Amino acid sequence: MTRDDMMIFAGSGSPKLTANICQYLGVRQNQGEVIRFSDGNLFVRINENVRGRRVYLVQSTSAPVNDNFMELLFWLDAFRRASAESVTAVVPYFSYAKGDKKDEPRVAIRARVCADAMESAGADRVVTLDIHAPQIQGFFKIPVDDLYALPIFCKAVRAMKLPDLVVVSPDAGFAKKARLFASALRCPLAIGDKERTNHDENAEVLEIIGQVEGKTALVVDDFTISGGTLCEVAQKLMDKGAKAVHVAVTHGVFSGGAMARIDKSPIASVLVSDSVELPGVELGPKVKTVSVAPLLGEAIRRIHNRESISVLFKHP
Repeated sequence: MTRDDMMIFAGSGSPKLTANICQYLGVRQNQGEVIRFSDGNLFVRINENVRGRRVYLVQSTSAPVNDNFMELLFWLDAFRRASAESVTAVVPYFSYAKGDKKDEPRVAIRARVCADAMESAGADRVVTLDIHAPQIQGFFKIPVDDLYALPIFCKAVRAMKLPDLVVVSPDAGFAKKARLFASALRCPLAIGDKERTNHDENAEVLEIIGQVEGKTALVVDDFTISGGTLCEVAQKLMDKGAKAVHVAVTHGVFSGGAMARIDKSPIASVLVSDSVELPGVELGPKVKTVSVAPLLGEAIRRIHNRESISVLFKHP
């Protein structure tokens, strides 16, 4: 691999993940700093020469979401003004992906606003992971690589040797990706019928479509915030006769008392990636983290060497 022009920087949202990516690639993490002023302003500074170099910035837009997104824009602008040859924004968790459409009067399409801002600030390419709405790739005029955590989770699930497995999508919206899990794990699929009536973080699971009695359920999803839907689906599955309920979710935001909610629920275990870093938040005993650093690192390596990354989308 040619390393002479590769530079990898960490945003405040992803310091540990960036370090693990650099370890996977066998390269030095490059240095920058963020200064936070008392009035809430952010100031970013690149501490190395990036002129003519190909830069990769790793920054999840997790909490504090708006601070981390603004910081991402400032980094992109700084790299462009410092004459980097190209800037790839590696955004493992793209929070505003939930705002992908205008589904009621007088609202913003938030993901589109974010896409426009990232392009204007200087991004030449975006790499993300299990973005909530895949059509968001079309909001950008630059290349977007939406990677899947599925292979990493399937490997972890196989190691657990769960008997009589059934994959469960918590709602119809994730059913297509859940079917990929079911196909990879060679097991049947069930789907939750979920209804959300407003913009709070609560949804009602009305029914489970599919046979789950006597089976071990694996609920899969792209993200969880409060954990409410996962816990409700788990209870519904147990009421329907499931032997046990496990969860695999890519982005564990875990806000609003999510840990306590999961600890009290029938969920036996939760697999979550390290796409979201939660300083000061202690993960519960049911939660196990699997790293996506090798996946993101391999994507960076292939992009840098101008190789195809389509192999990363193949399902095991």
